Order: sequence, then structure tokens, then C-alpha cells
Amino acid sequence: MRVLFIGGTGLISSACSPLAVERGMDLTLVNRGASVRGAAPDGARVIHADVHDVPALRAAVREDVAAHGEYDAVVQWIGFAPEHVAQDIETFAGLTRQYVFISSASAYETPPTRAVVTEDTPLHNPFWQYSRDKAACEALLREAGAERDFPFTIVRPSHTYGYSDILFGITSWGQPWTIADRLRRGAPVLVHGDGTSLWTVTDHRDFAVGLVGLLGNEAAVGEDFHITGDDVLSWNQIHGYVADALGVSRDALEEQTVRIPTDTLIRFDREAFEGPLKGDKTNAAIFDTSKLRAVVPDFSTRHWFRDSIHESVAWFEADEARRGIDAQANALWDRIARDYTSAVDGIFLR
Repeated sequence: MRVLFIGGTGLISSACSPLAVERGMDLTLVNRGASVRGAAPDGARVIHADVHDVPALRAAVREDVAAHGEYDAVVQWIGFAPEHVAQDIETFAGLTRQYVFISSASAYETPPTRAVVTEDTPLHNPFWQYSRDKAACEALLREAGAERDFPFTIVRPSHTYGYSDILFGITSWGQPWTIADRLRRGAPVLVHGDGTSLWTVTDHRDFAVGLVGLLGNEAAVGEDFHITGDDVLSWNQIHGYVADALGVSRDALEEQTVRIPTDTLIRFDREAFEGPLKGDKTNAAIFDTSKLRAVVPDFSTRHWFRDSIHESVAWFEADEARRGIDAQANALWDRIARDYTSAVDGIFLR
């Protein structure tokens, strides 16, 4: 089976690419170059092209199709805006039997009105433009499916982690070791709310089983699926497991933790917190995956965060170059912790 990944070396997709090759798929990746989060697996072909240079991408795709044939599936890992999807519809119409769009579970109704999310849950997130853009991309695909018989599949990951991630409620996406460094040196760490809201976390290797199982699967065409595991934890539990893996005691973690209401955090920095927190992490995220399991029977949770976080810490510790520190995030968190604690102390220590 011929498969094209647009992207394919990121945090989530870095587990999907090797599994696709392992299962005998003829995999081609479109990438501008080597990714800091992973590299193309042995056995995969790589097209070097800038996916945002549409004429160049289309020329590269036409050349690849001429040499190796049309695609059974195309997976768009790095499409974030409706114009990206609109361009892809024109690029791949007639060249693939299945176009898989990686959307986001954050596009679901926020805050949720039902305790457990299914694929029938409405898409409505008033707090995060990223999520609204993903929903708009999905709407374009449904329109193209209805009007042009474009063969789409929509996949919604929730919080999926891999080796190159230190999962934490308030963290630096670009330099995730920042939070590990803070924990080890005793600096304050911020928690939105009281840390008791429930959050589903999924190892990228488990996600890969679900995603690869949908490729070339006729039952997936015209359908949407969230790919999420069974590992449901509170943020306090997640942070505790991170501390364990870093050799930080639970007592020390508690002393370092500053719990702040989400709306107060947003007042400190709306851009940093409104979307990722009020539009996502503040809300409980529990998913019913029966639709996916009916189509991909071998999907299950085989990796649990309490164990996987030790692998992540080892990955960072194996190479100093991976342990970058986000100075801007550090400064923001220090200021918030200082100002909030001072204000609360000022109220109660009068």
C-alpha cells in the first residue's frame, strides 16, 4: 500500500512512520529536512519540499506519482488552517483513495456538556482559535466529500506524548525540559485550578496503532475518529509521576506548586493561557473510543504515562542538546508565582 505523510517526523507521527513501514507500507514523507523530534525511518522515501510552497509541492507530488504510482492514503500532519486543506483538496483529488486530516480533540464542544466525549459531540470551542481553525478544516473536507466525492478521514488526537515531551499542565512546548529543570532546582511550578480535573493522555506508540489501522481502511472513509487511550489522570497525578521520574519527592513537588484559578492566569497573560487552558486543559477530557475500536480492533492502551515518563526523562538526559531552557517562559512563571503569592499573602496576613 502506497502512503504519503505530509510531515511524519513530529512528536506524534514519529511513532506512526516506523509502524507503517513495519507493517509493509510503501511510505513516502514530505519534509523540508531532518526534524528535531525525529527522523525518517529506514525504509521510507523522503521528498524534500516546503509544503507551504504549493506549486513546488504539487510538482514534487506529480513526480513521485509518475515514478511510483498513486497513493492509497495521504496523511496531512501539519495542516492548521482552512487554506491548507483547500489547497490539499485540489492537489490530491484523483491522486489518493483516502486523505487523512489530523485535526484536534480540542475542537470539540468546550466546556463539554457531557462527561464523556464521542464523535457525535459538537465542534465548538469559543476560547481557542487553533481549535476553531481545525473545525473549519473539517467542514471543508465534509463539503468536498459531499460535493466532489473526496475520500476524507478525520482523526482527532487529544493529549498525545512521546519521548521528546515532558507532559505538564503549564509548560514550554518548544523546550519541554524547562519544567524538568524547574522541578529539580526547586523553582515554583504553576497549576491551573486545583489540579483535580481529569485528563486523558495517550502514548504516541498507542496512537500509531489506531492511525495506521485506519490507513487504506474502507470503513474509515467519510468518517471521523478520535484516537485516545484509557489513561485518565488528574493533573496532580500527572505532575506527581513527572516528579517521580525526575527524582523529585512528592513533598518537594507540593512545596513548589502554586495553584492558580485559570481566569486569574489568563489575566496575567491572555495569549499564553486562554486557548491552551480555558480552551483545553482546564476542562475534563474523557473519551469513548468504541467507534475506533470497531474499525481498528487491535487498538488498545499498551503504554501508561507512569512508566513512559521515565523513558522521556532518559531520552532528554541522553543528550545535553535536547535540554534547552525557555528563558521567556521561566521569567513569566517566576513573575506570576511571585505576584500571585504576594497578593494572596497580602490578603490573609494583614
